[in-house]
Amino acid sequence: MNSGYENLKQQIIELIHFLRSMLYPEIFGEMGYKSSDSLKSEARFVLIDSLRTVCDEGKDVEKIADEIFKQLPNVKALLDTDVQAAYVGDPAAQSTKEVMLAYPAFEAISIFRIAHEFYKLEVPILPRMMTEYAHKNTGIDIHPGATIGKFFFIDHGTGVVIGETTTIGENVKLYQGVTLGAKSFAVNPDGSLVKGIKRHPDIGNNVVIYAGATILGGNTSIGDNCVIGGNVWLTHSVDAGNTVLAAHERNEIFTN
Repeated sequence: MNSGYENLKQQIIELIHFLRSMLYPEIFGEMGYKSSDSLKSEARFVLIDSLRTVCDEGKDVEKIADEIFKQLPNVKALLDTDVQAAYVGDPAAQSTKEVMLAYPAFEAISIFRIAHEFYKLEVPILPRMMTEYAHKNTGIDIHPGATIGKFFFIDHGTGVVIGETTTIGENVKLYQGVTLGAKSFAVNPDGSLVKGIKRHPDIGNNVVIYAGATILGGNTSIGDNCVIGGNVWLTHSVDAGNTVLAAHERNEIFTN
């Protein structure tokens, strides 16, 4: 592993910019780049240098970089659905370009989806630095290890926390202040935390979670077509099709 960490934070910012420019050159692209090839070349240089900083010696960073670029079309396909979810799901949205340029949720989600590819390749440090950069800029904290389906929308967004082992299905909408977190932390006999276990909830398809709701625990599952009301605290699973209010559940769904 290289010891040259002093420039890593700036490299990560540059890398995020380059990769998002490759995904949406008409939105984020540099005016000075005359071709996608020149943009990719610059992105690859920063990516390889960053990988060499954080990866152990002997790790094939060229292969990792190739895989990242290979996955970018899939990342874009997912992000296109997220943009559509925001545009359709928010009556204040005037265009998809507004969503991409002005919505903090799109910034956080787009960086998360890139970082998630690094996480799946077991790249150390970089994916977490990417999502923490998004967290700093948007107030939205999504761990790169979370699994999130298509058509994902966070409305407003400030204060949203999504933990590492969270899974989220398709067509899910969160509001500000939602926490998908851990209920408690298992410990080893020596008192150290047990790592690598399921700690965060599973959220099904077509779920809406309103502002300030807290859902905790690796055994907690929210079924498809559920609505979770604002400021609800949940540490137990909810069957599909239920609406959960402050203290009870009902077999009906709110309408927006």
